[in-house]
Amino acid sequence: MEKAMDSLSPPKGALKIFSGISSVWTFLRRWPVIPGIIIFLLVTCGVFAPLIAPLDPLEQDLRLRNAPPFWHEEGSTSRLVGADHVGRDVLSRVIHGARISLVVVTVSLTSGVLIGTTLGLIAGYRGGIVDELIMRLVDVWMALPFVLLALVAVIVLGASLGLVIALLALFTWSSFVRFVRAEVLSLRERDYVALARVAGCSTTRIILRHILPGVANTIIVITTLRVGQLILTEATLSFIGAGIPSPTPAWGLMVAEERSYIVTAWWSAFFPGLAIFLVVMSLNFMGDWMRDRFDPRLRQL
Repeated sequence: MEKAMDSLSPPKGALKIFSGISSVWTFLRRWPVIPGIIIFLLVTCGVFAPLIAPLDPLEQDLRLRNAPPFWHEEGSTSRLVGADHVGRDVLSRVIHGARISLVVVTVSLTSGVLIGTTLGLIAGYRGGIVDELIMRLVDVWMALPFVLLALVAVIVLGASLGLVIALLALFTWSSFVRFVRAEVLSLRERDYVALARVAGCSTTRIILRHILPGVANTIIVITTLRVGQLILTEATLSFIGAGIPSPTPAWGLMVAEERSYIVTAWWSAFFPGLAIFLVVMSLNFMGDWMRDRFDPRLRQL
């Protein structure tokens, strides 16, 4: 009977393999390794794009127009993942597109964080008419159609990198106001804030020294979640012609310019689209992980 049971049990080697796979899966679920690698590649390509890119992203060669990737029968090693409709290297343009996305997101998000956090701190701590005015401004701003405003701004001012950064900064600040204000409304009633008032601390000192550190985790989490949304928004604006002007290698613009060749030269639109998908997905995963990691209410569950 025991021999029959032993024959039915899985071999020890299979158990070790299954245990190893289970351990790796548990580690990957607990720590965002793959999203971290993709984000690291984004930052690396953004910072060192001129050193990493094999060719100038603006260099044209009509002899290689819509040249396929190197693994294709008609492919060329001078265009590793293919060329676009005017012979520009797709790989070099995707790498330089990471730099454009990094610059746009860094500047616009920093501006949005500063504006939104400042207004959220003031609204939450001061309360009263100040709170009402700021929150009604936020409500009105969030009700405006952002894409339509962007199209009007481009028609009036002309497409440029600076305009895209300004539009994305204006698109970002309102969400920070809401979340920061909600945290400040709770923190201002804490005992240590009341003791600071009794001790004669100024409003500025109380906000900066006692309340701002309490909302820092919230700001970090929201910032991480907004990065992916900003990259996707920038790509959307470039796709509809209200973003980065041509011939700048922006991912959304590349997809828009090459969508007419999606059947005959799929690689020219596929790889920038793949970059958008992987980066946005990784940033969203990282944001969810940081929210679970830093939110004390979730840690208690």
